[in-house]
Amino acid sequence: MDEALLRSLIPGVLGVLVRRGVDFAAAEDAVQDALVEAIRTWPTDPPRDPQRWLITVAWRRFLDVARADAARRRREDLLDEEPAPGPAPSVDDTLALYFLCAHPSLTPSSAVALTLRAVGGLTTRQIAQAYLVPEATMAQRISRAKRTVSAVRFDQPGDVATVLRVLYLVFNEGYSGDVDLAAEAIRLTRQLAAVIDHPEVAGLLALMLLHHARRASRTAPDGSLVPLAEQDRGCWDTTAIAEGIAILQAALGRDRLGEFQAQAAIAALHADARAAEETDWVQIVEWYDELAHLTDSPVVRLNRAVAVGEADGPRAGLAALAALDESLPRHTAVAAYLHERDGNPVTAARLYAEAARKAPNLAERDHLTRQAARLNTQLFR
Repeated sequence: MDEALLRSLIPGVLGVLVRRGVDFAAAEDAVQDALVEAIRTWPTDPPRDPQRWLITVAWRRFLDVARADAARRRREDLLDEEPAPGPAPSVDDTLALYFLCAHPSLTPSSAVALTLRAVGGLTTRQIAQAYLVPEATMAQRISRAKRTVSAVRFDQPGDVATVLRVLYLVFNEGYSGDVDLAAEAIRLTRQLAAVIDHPEVAGLLALMLLHHARRASRTAPDGSLVPLAEQDRGCWDTTAIAEGIAILQAALGRDRLGEFQAQAAIAALHADARAAEETDWVQIVEWYDELAHLTDSPVVRLNRAVAVGEADGPRAGLAALAALDESLPRHTAVAAYLHERDGNPVTAARLYAEAARKAPNLAERDHLTRQAARLNTQLFR
């Protein structure tokens, strides 16, 4: 296999796809898939015209992905805007594909990345952002996963834990990202709960419902973010909250605690408070302690620092924050919030502005910029 030849052909193949109207990011993904197929087949069956072969395979791959995306959108169009409560009536092939992509031959992280790309409809960039890694690193991980599964038979579906991780990431991307996948993730999790009696499946479904119940209040009419403490709780979906809490209580009653149940318990405490000032932050800190024990996640510890700041005061929160890596996403935003709570608007304004420059999306950047401007306006009156 002449890797130098392959690399030299990439710009030309990309150019052809772009001229055919393919978005550059989608063209890159399609060419990447074609390269993986070339590596697999060329050693035994080399093409007469390598560039034309790559163009043909990349174009077909793009069409396959476009058709899959269109089919997914048609499925979403059949759903109500808010997912209907109650058990799912049937299981379609989408959930089966999630299990097949979560193949035992793959590591859990590779299986999740492959499923998000191949079935979930997320771009390589979106998946990389979810994993907090560079896009090039994620592209290589997905390529390796494709090479691995290309040589195995799909007669050993993956485990439930990996599928749950995929569904959770799809939900998060749909809830806060550019593509609305939240309802689809809830639909599939309902189907999974209908066929598998597992407390973590129930925990994930409860978590999704409790987060989704607040969706209408998360943004203002102009599209700007509304922090949890400022959201109109009258807009929350009380039916979804009641269902989520009931599902969670049944799962917790089985005494097999997992991370999704712990996260759902935190979400339930937020949903149960009639006003922000009535939030039981002490109990939320206790649940974050459980969650940190289960996951050892730095992101969990970052969120715990916020909860400690609410339960025990901002200086206690800043002390918890000081133990964490400053390069963590949203670390600077949390520091800004806690410094403002501690009566230090100068430092808070500077940190809000710094956090805005690091924000992962436009809505968050605009929110943090407004926070910095608000404090600066107060300081220079």
